[in-house]
Amino acid sequence: MKTHHIEVQKFKAASNSSTSGMMTFKVDALIREREPVDGIEPSSLITMTEANARVLMALLKTQLSEMDSRKPKSRHGRHG
Repeated sequence: MKTHHIEVQKFKAASNSSTSGMMTFKVDALIREREPVDGIEPSSLITMTEANARVLMALLKTQLSEMDSRKPKSRHGRHG
């Protein structure tokens, strides 16, 4: 498995698919291969600034709200 270090430079757009339940984020990013650390499961790293983390949070909230609005009301988890 290849591992990478992905540094998000800028979030450009977000969208979601009601049919697949997937979210897509268009980003500018620096991507470089990363050597796995011995004895630790190989993983890729995603890093971003605090400002970009706040943009991501806002985009996630918006996309989740859009997904929730398309679901039937009975799936929103009524308490009874």
